[in-house]
Parts: sequence; structure tokens; C-alpha cells
Amino acid sequence: MGVFSYDYETTSPVAPARLFKAFTVEAPKVWPTAAPNAVKSIEVEANPSSGSIVKINFVEGFPFQYMKHQIGGHDENNFSYSYSLIEGGPLGDKLEKISYENKFEAAAGGGSICKSSMKFYTVGDNMKSRLALREWSETVYKPIEAYLLANPEACN
Repeated sequence: MGVFSYDYETTSPVAPARLFKAFTVEAPKVWPTAAPNAVKSIEVEANPSSGSIVKINFVEGFPFQYMKHQIGGHDENNFSYSYSLIEGGPLGDKLEKISYENKFEAAAGGGSICKSSMKFYTVGDNMKSRLALREWSETVYKPIEAYLLANPEACN
């Protein structure tokens, strides 16, 4: 098994609190609305808290049917959260799991700096999976950001 780390940072014109809510507590409502070409629904086991399982169901024709995340934790005061992809999606026979740590910080000129740290636990030494996952993460992030910009009342 190999472990590969990847750190990603981007900026957004959306405030940190709104991004945090859109990617955590309001994700079941926001994601299917913001990314209807990818996300069909999100199911949360009990309250979205540490240890809970979140199942993201994808639309027909998407490269995979679903993914299950296990929530590591949410820190609403610091706009940070962590989780692990534990089942479905791109894991297949090349990845054991992927762990994520994400944080939204206020940018000096307004908006946010979005920091993400990912650890890919591979079966063998598979770098290709890591790059494909990063690209997929970016395709989900941008529609949610666009939705928040177009709907200023969302996630306040």
C-alpha cells in the first residue's frame, strides 16, 4: 500500500461561512441543486457529526453510482471539516480510501481561501488515481460555488 498526499489551494469570491455550510450541514440540499448533472441525492445517517456516514448518490450515466464518506469532524468556528471516502466512487481496486481535511479562510480582499489536504491510500503504487480524483473534486466544487454566487440567500 502506498500513501500519497496532495495539498490544493484555491480562492473563491464566496464567504468562508457560506462555503462551509454548503459543503457540510447544507450539502444534502445544496449539492443536488447546484450540480444536478452529477449529484442525484445525499443521504446522511443521523446528524452530520463525527463518525456519521454520508452517501452521495450520482445521476445515471455518471462514472460511478455512489460514494460513502465517514465524517471525521466539523469545526464551525474555524470553517474546517474532515472526512474519508470509504466506499464506492473511484475507490475500486486501486484505492483503499481517501482522507480529506478542508478549511475555508477569509481572504484579505473578501471571499475565501479554500485549502484542501488529501491523502490517497492506494493498493500498490497508483499515482494515476490521485490525479483523476483531484480533477473530479474540482468539477464538483465549481458548480457549488456558482450556485452560492447566483443565490446570495443560500447558506446564510
